[in-house]
Amino acid sequence: MPIVYTKLFALLKEKGYTTYRIRKEKLMGQGTLTAIKNGTGGLDAKTIARLCEVLECQPGDLMEYVKETVEEGRKSK
Repeated sequence: MPIVYTKLFALLKEKGYTTYRIRKEKLMGQGTLTAIKNGTGGLDAKTIARLCEVLECQPGDLMEYVKETVEEGRKSK
């Protein structure tokens, strides 16, 4: 998936958010959290807006576009 959420996870850690706290405060569901960690899913606009509000940041502080290339029949970053 060309959108990666490395910045989001770094920001959450910096602000003291654990997986438990993310779920408890309903920032996103466990399925969504797992999907973005695994690179198999993304965030909808409502979730991005909520994260930006809570973390006091902009969408670019949460995610990054990384162009994928196809090399020898495999996707790589």
